[in-house]
Amino acid sequence: MEKKTTVAVLFGGQSSEHEVSCMSAVNVIQAISPEKYDVVLIGITKEGKWLLTESREQIEDGSWRESQVQAVITPDASVQGVLLIREDRIQRRQIDVVFPVLHGMYGEDGTVQGLLEMARIPYVGCGVLSSAISMDKAYTKQIVEYLGIRQARYVLIHRWDLEDLQKCADRVEAELSYPVFVKPCKAGSSQGVSGAGNPQELKDALREAARHDNRILVEETIKGREIECAVLGGRDAKASDVGEILSAEAFYSYEAKYFNEESRTVLHPLLPQGVLEYVREAAVKIFHAVDGFGLARVDFFLEEGTDQVVFNEINTLPGFTGISMYPMLWAEKGLPGGKLIDRLIELAFERE
Repeated sequence: MEKKTTVAVLFGGQSSEHEVSCMSAVNVIQAISPEKYDVVLIGITKEGKWLLTESREQIEDGSWRESQVQAVITPDASVQGVLLIREDRIQRRQIDVVFPVLHGMYGEDGTVQGLLEMARIPYVGCGVLSSAISMDKAYTKQIVEYLGIRQARYVLIHRWDLEDLQKCADRVEAELSYPVFVKPCKAGSSQGVSGAGNPQELKDALREAARHDNRILVEETIKGREIECAVLGGRDAKASDVGEILSAEAFYSYEAKYFNEESRTVLHPLLPQGVLEYVREAAVKIFHAVDGFGLARVDFFLEEGTDQVVFNEINTLPGFTGISMYPMLWAEKGLPGGKLIDRLIELAFERE
């Protein structure tokens, strides 16, 4: 009988997207074949404690946080695994591959990828460099600008600039017109993102964004449709078709995305001629430009009135929740849950 692959699924984490990570992990675990894989579940609390979790049900009801067993991936490359700590007893468990189902800071930003590189444990998804670059919207913008792909105009503000909020507002108003969007550079799932239609709203939005990061983007508002494309692979990465977001709110906020049942995702939306091909090509170009590997979701706007495609952002560990676009798009291309997970794990072993 062929030996099963031991895969460690990391979930939770210290970012503002902790709950979404847990939701994604439930779906990933459900899709993993028990005939092919032995699964080790490791939950990371908001406080940063790593805990062994026994079942998907414990993630669903939240009881995993009460685990008395610590499960720590060691950077010691001679171990290539996890240390299970029960009171005063330590047990080693070898890990073949890690699936970091972690969104946002300390999961999608290159930090946990660096730990896994040191441990010499294969892992699903983008590497240290591509994760760090893609997590930071300002650096991503600089790369996309080099590619010549249109994106929203922006002003970059540092937290220390907020000591003079009026000066910040003057800088923005000199470059952009209201309304604008204010975003933390390194937060995901629309956390800390606000719209601003006047100077006071701008100042409030800057304060809110500064709660999530020390670098803040203020972007021009692009009115139009929100479309997303999924990328899968390495050197030969392929793009899926396009899905459209129909937000129940003025913009696709964190709450609108995950907790407003009126928000919808549409597969195979009707698009102007040539848009689908352009988006797919641009998504792969951006993926390669940031040194992407494994998977990413690339988001765009289709501008109202011009039908021009405008790049929005790239996510190197997109959601796997029940309403997430990435797995939906690949299911439409013949890779439903289990097959998609298999391919992602195969890619982890193919990383050059």
